[in-house]
Amino acid sequence: MTVIAVPAHDADTRTDASASTDSASEFITAMASLPAGHPSRPALRDRAIEAWLPLARHLANRYSGRGEPTDDLYQVAVVGLIKAVDRFELDRGVEFAGFAIPTIVGELKRHFRDRTWSIRVPRRLQELRLAITGANSTLSHTLGRSPTVTDIAEHLGITEEEVVEGLEGARAYTAASLSTPVNADGSTELGDTIGGMDDGFELTELRVALGPALAMLSEREQRIVSLRFYGNMTQSQIAEQVGISQMHVSRLLTKALAKLRDQLDGFAA
Repeated sequence: MTVIAVPAHDADTRTDASASTDSASEFITAMASLPAGHPSRPALRDRAIEAWLPLARHLANRYSGRGEPTDDLYQVAVVGLIKAVDRFELDRGVEFAGFAIPTIVGELKRHFRDRTWSIRVPRRLQELRLAITGANSTLSHTLGRSPTVTDIAEHLGITEEEVVEGLEGARAYTAASLSTPVNADGSTELGDTIGGMDDGFELTELRVALGPALAMLSEREQRIVSLRFYGNMTQSQIAEQVGISQMHVSRLLTKALAKLRDQLDGFAA
């Protein structure tokens, strides 16, 4: 693996334009062999990180094309590289590359798990989505067809309800714009298919409350209200029907409506 040139912090340790994998390994080995607090350790740490940056770039490129900017993925990979450098121990008997690669890949996967979902869902559903995706790929190859929910549930050892829950949760990974066309000619957008507030619910609630409120009125008040609003009669016609003056109808109607308003206001509260 060819790595970039490493600018030295000291003029006496300045290198040429490139360094080999052996040189990069020497930096990390030299740093890890020094005890914490050694004055030479910080400089070697910086040299080791810079020497292994191409590895971080290579791993970041493997995850490009998934909706995240490549530069952002590279920064995440560098964070993983720094963690690998700081945690590397020589006495484990593992080469640095073998230790750094899973560390960097883990950091990239955590980034996709925690940062790229359009809607935050529980980590359990995020991990379930990944498991279902892997199972779907494996079963498609072994079965020679698209697996069913039952196939996936049996493969993962979970219930069919959990598979469905994971599939539903996966929809939160990406969001669709309300301006997205939903028909062939583009005349209808996704936002056009979303329902709005239905005034019928409020009217239904009012009718439910109106019955008990009317029952609180006197028999004559109920008759006057019924003739006025259900019979569509004028106050003069109501006066003739009931056998009282129009002025009296007006007073009774005003009094009845005030009672109804108080009752309906109390229902709404």
